Amino acid sequence: MDIGVVTDLTQETLYVILTTAAPLLLISLTVGLTISVFQTVTSIQEQTLTFVPKVISIFIGIMLLGHWMLENMVGFMIKLWSDFSVYIR
Repeated sequence: MDIGVVTDLTQETLYVILTTAAPLLLISLTVGLTISVFQTVTSIQEQTLTFVPKVISIFIGIMLLGHWMLENMVGFMIKLWSDFSVYIR
């Protein structure tokens, strides 16, 4: 296995990680920002107020996007295992 194969594999791995994690991170960011603006406007400084909506939104995001995320990861793993002979040379 030469440096080009390792570089390509690393690049594809990082791409799969980013595309799989990005929707949930964006959901968490949006909910956190919305709650922070709400806290600033109303002068409520409760730390647990941001935690519960984020957890609920992440659970909803996993329920809606979980199938796609799993397909993304399984497809990548199938590609890794099918190209295994290239990696052991």
